[in-house]
Amino acid sequence: MLDCRQLGVLLWLPGEQQVTEGHTMTEPAVNVVSDANGSLIIQPHGFLGAEEAVELRHALVHAVRRLRPLRLILDMRNVRDLDSINVGTLAAACHLGDDHQVAVFLDNSSLTIAGRLTAAGIAAHRLRHVGTAQPGYDGAGGEVP
Repeated sequence: MLDCRQLGVLLWLPGEQQVTEGHTMTEPAVNVVSDANGSLIIQPHGFLGAEEAVELRHALVHAVRRLRPLRLILDMRNVRDLDSINVGTLAAACHLGDDHQVAVFLDNSSLTIAGRLTAAGIAAHRLRHVGTAQPGYDGAGGEVP
C-alpha cells in the first residue's frame, strides 16, 4: 500500500469511520495503491459528482506531476456514474500524463461511462477491459488469486 497522506487521500476499511479533531470523516472518493511493476492505481468509487471532483483532481495531478509512476491506472470498476466535471478531469489527466511521460489508462469502466469518456476525447487505446470488470482482476493487468 502507498502512504497516501501526501496525496490528501485517506485509506481505511469500508464501513470504518475516521475521526479527526472531533469530526467524523466520510469515506474518501478514491483509494490509491502502488504496484510492484511501477504502476500507481487510483480506484474511484460510487458516484463521482462535484463534491468528489476536487479529491479526484488532486490525486491525479499529484500522481502525474510529483510521483511520476511508469503507469497511472484508473480502475473504474466501482464507479456507478460520473458527472461532466469528472469526465473532463479524466480527459485532462490523460493529456497531463502525456506531457509528463506517464502512461494513463482507464480500466474496467462500464460501456456507458466508456462512451462518455470517448466522446470527451479520451483515445480508445486508453480504455481497457471495458464492460468486463472481472472478480480477481487487480487493475494492473494481473490476476489476484
